[in-house]
Amino acid sequence: MTMDYPGNLYVVAAPSGTGKSSLVKALLEVDSRMELSVSHTTRAPRGQEVHGREYYFVSNEEFDRMIAADAFIEWAQVHGNRYGTSRKAIEDKIAAGADIVLEIDYQGAIQIKRQFPNAVLIFILPPSWEELRSRLMRRAEDSEEVIELRLRNAAEEVAHVDHFDFVIINEMFERALFDLKAIAHAQRLKVAAQRRARADTFRALNIG
Repeated sequence: MTMDYPGNLYVVAAPSGTGKSSLVKALLEVDSRMELSVSHTTRAPRGQEVHGREYYFVSNEEFDRMIAADAFIEWAQVHGNRYGTSRKAIEDKIAAGADIVLEIDYQGAIQIKRQFPNAVLIFILPPSWEELRSRLMRRAEDSEEVIELRLRNAAEEVAHVDHFDFVIINEMFERALFDLKAIAHAQRLKVAAQRRARADTFRALNIG
């Protein structure tokens, strides 16, 4: 599928604890053109998470029904729970000209790239394994056993970084956010993106 839509699709992946969600949240606060894609998940809500805002929280049975109906662009099992991205929601928004940012794991990112070749894949890395462990411990959401599992999974995840278009190392948050904003802005200025978003201008200049 060729993504000939006026909107852009940004896909951000990272190991758990790297700061992906905080960076994406900050990007949404400073970039009014960006919207967050809300995924479906079978896991329970955490903290102040709200159904329809952070995720659509669904049962395993409902998730199975959506898989059978081919409702997901991608879905994957992560840390014992399943996550999926609604095909219709993404296509409707980018067709309307919205710029969508999607937070998913590396498996889902690779699946989306196959279906939307123009999607921009961004991987967030921690500055070191020691720092990642410290962040997971400071989060105080998981047991020591779960933290060790997340670290083992992280080692597997970072091995797939070459599938991505951009890499950001989240050592200093403000610098990482600057890098994320720069990627989003640069993508909008590519010839193909400008041709889609500003088709009238291209036609007026006889280069449409």
